[in-house]
Amino acid sequence: MIKLGKVQKLKVKDIRPQGAYLGVDDDMTDALLPREELPEEAKKGDTLKVVVYKDSRGRLTASTKKPYAQVGEMATLRVTSKPKFGAFLDWGLDKDVFLPYAQTVGAVVEGREYPVILYIDREDRICASMQLDNFLELDSPYKKDDNVKGTVYSINKKIGIFVAVDNKYSGLIPNEEILGAYMIGDEVETRVFNVKDDGKLDLTLKGRVNTDMSKDVNVILDKLKANRGYLPYNDKSDAADIKREFGISKSAFKKATGNLYRERMIEFKDSGIKLI
Repeated sequence: MIKLGKVQKLKVKDIRPQGAYLGVDDDMTDALLPREELPEEAKKGDTLKVVVYKDSRGRLTASTKKPYAQVGEMATLRVTSKPKFGAFLDWGLDKDVFLPYAQTVGAVVEGREYPVILYIDREDRICASMQLDNFLELDSPYKKDDNVKGTVYSINKKIGIFVAVDNKYSGLIPNEEILGAYMIGDEVETRVFNVKDDGKLDLTLKGRVNTDMSKDVNVILDKLKANRGYLPYNDKSDAADIKREFGISKSAFKKATGNLYRERMIEFKDSGIKLI
C-alpha cells in the first residue's frame, strides 16, 4: 500500500512519456513519478525510493527529492505564501504543504519559519500543524541541569514560553525564568531545572547564564533589574566609575556586556545599557 508523505520504496510498474507509474505488487493504485525526476537508467521492474503526495488535482504523485520532514515528523518550515484560509510552507518538494488557518498558533508571516508537524487530514491530504502539544514526547533522556536546545512553538503571556526540545520533547520556560524577548520559531539554548512527574521539562534561560558566562554577568543583570532595566554605563564609561559601581575592571565589564549583547539580553544605548 502506498503511504502518503512517507519515504518508501516503490516498484516501477510502467514507463510512459509523462513519467513512470510506481506502486506495490497486488495493489492497483499507482503514483506518477514525473519524467524530469525519473533516473535515466530506470526500467520496468526496478525499485525506487520516493515520497508520495497529492498534486493540485488530488492525483498521487511521487518524487525522488528528500522532504524536510515526513508525515508524523516535526520540522521548522518557511512560509512561502499566505492566503486568507491558511499558509503554504516549503517542505522540500515542488508542491508546498498546506497549513490550515485552524492549525496556526499566533500570527503567521510570509518568509518566516515556524515549527510544525505534518499529518494527514480528513480529506486524505498532507497538511501541517503548529499545534504541537499532543505530538511532543514525554520520555526525554534529559535530567536536571542538562543543557538543551529547542524551538519556541507557543507563547502564553500568563504561563511562559513552550519549547520543543530537540524538535521532539515537551518543555516550558516559565515567565520567571525568561530573559529577553522571543517569538514563535526562535531557537533557544536553555537548561533543565526540573523534570515533572509526567516527563515534561521545566527550562530556564537563567541557567545558561550561570553556566556559560562569568559571575560578572550576574552582577550586571542584578544591577539592571534593581534599576528598572537601565544603567548609565557602557564601554565609554570611566574605569573608576565601573569599578565603584560593579566591583569589576572595565575589561571584565566590556566582556560581560558583550556576552549579554550576543545573548540578546541587553542593548547598547549612547548613554548606557538597557535590559531587553
